[in-house]
Amino acid sequence: MFVPSSRTSPHGPEVVCLGESMAVLGPVDASPLRRQTQLSLGVGGAESNVACGLVALGHRVAWVGRVGADPLGRRVLDELAGRGVDVSAVETDPERPTGVYFKDPAPDGTRTYYYRRDSAATLMGPGLARLPLLASARLLHVSGITAALSDSCAELLAALVVRRAVPGPLVSFDVNHRPALWRHRPAGAAPAALLDLARAADIVFVGRDEAEALWDTGKPEEIRDLLRPARVIVVKDAGHGATSYGADGTEIFVPTPASRVVERIGAGDAFAAGYLAALLEDRDAAEGLHLGHRMAAATLGTREDVPTAADRVELRRLFPPDV
Repeated sequence: MFVPSSRTSPHGPEVVCLGESMAVLGPVDASPLRRQTQLSLGVGGAESNVACGLVALGHRVAWVGRVGADPLGRRVLDELAGRGVDVSAVETDPERPTGVYFKDPAPDGTRTYYYRRDSAATLMGPGLARLPLLASARLLHVSGITAALSDSCAELLAALVVRRAVPGPLVSFDVNHRPALWRHRPAGAAPAALLDLARAADIVFVGRDEAEALWDTGKPEEIRDLLRPARVIVVKDAGHGATSYGADGTEIFVPTPASRVVERIGAGDAFAAGYLAALLEDRDAAEGLHLGHRMAAATLGTREDVPTAADRVELRRLFPPDV
């Protein structure tokens, strides 16, 4: 592992996670959405999920994004702040709504239905790069979801990741390819845009399956070669395991531990939180993969995008030995 910059303020966030967070509506059981008369209301979003995971592991984290001036936007802010995430830099839009998505359980896995077009978050743009808390952070985490939301969001990601408009923090990028989001972008935009962002980042998370779908590259070592010069590349292979490729050429593989699967949503974000926590603590790649797997397993066992109990105490109880 390599050590992030020590420029962070002793009181400000170590990490900034930037992207869209939404209200989440879903059944409390495994019954299909169409049969429900009541739904639970929660909060979800790839980047804010990572923020919550990192806070649970003891790190200071801010989430940056935009929400509507509506009850759902207030719920997003209240939920994240209640979990200890700094939301002081979040913008509230008086005209555009907070995005929403629905979960629909099915025997082959939970499907998701998004209602986020023209949401407040789609107006994020390069101006966010001027926020002071970005420059003082050790790590900035973003994902490919943001690049698909709008032209201004794509420009924001290019400014932060490719052009390094904020030169201080290391940049962590989760490819997070969501084909449905890219249907409204120019044909063939996703493979090129996500490849440029991944190659420009310091740390990249990518699923073997999404790399194969995007770039017709399915072997971990081929994915590593494709995404260089990224300094650290983490290739996840669902129930098989994850491989971390270091800047010095080291290759570490850690198999996925056996775990109960209730729902897979949020598991990749939890994995990223665990791996990044180890990086911030200057632990080695193997420890990062182990902690990532345990965080993911804790999320897989619930219907929540971010389990409230996924802290170190709970992880030690669920997955001995000590992590």
